[in-house]
Amino acid sequence: MPGVGQQDSLLHEGLAVHEPSAESASWRIALPHTAAAVPVARALVRTALTEVEHVTDCDTAELLTAELVANAVEHTAGRGPIELVVELRPTGCQVEVHDPDPAPPGRLTAPVVEEPDVWQEGGRGLLLIRALSSSCGHRPTPSGKAVWFRLPVVPAPPRPA
Repeated sequence: MPGVGQQDSLLHEGLAVHEPSAESASWRIALPHTAAAVPVARALVRTALTEVEHVTDCDTAELLTAELVANAVEHTAGRGPIELVVELRPTGCQVEVHDPDPAPPGRLTAPVVEEPDVWQEGGRGLLLIRALSSSCGHRPTPSGKAVWFRLPVVPAPPRPA
């Protein structure tokens, strides 16, 4: 399994800080305000979930993290860094993306009024987050906002008798 030192070498855009505890574990990393942040964020989430053998759906966590980071890069004002925070709890995981733009994300928590245009390339990221997470939202921060989602622990498959 990768260790914290391997996380740091994998995540060369910033310093990953790992804060383990008996009840939860968390990671925090500053990412560039560029598309290069997306694969780095996906790698951190996968590393975090596998390092502590957490039973949250890794594929869904990676997908939703990529959507949050891509939205922060594409749709937020300012060029300041983006911060990714991954917190693993006994009940599931929470992923937050902090960005320097205080404006709330489009339709993350508002009711869906119209479906995205099937011919357009974008417009589905927030719908995916809403549909696949157990909860999601946003909150103001002193330097902008944090957009987050939660995923529950996946029950272990039954063992053959």
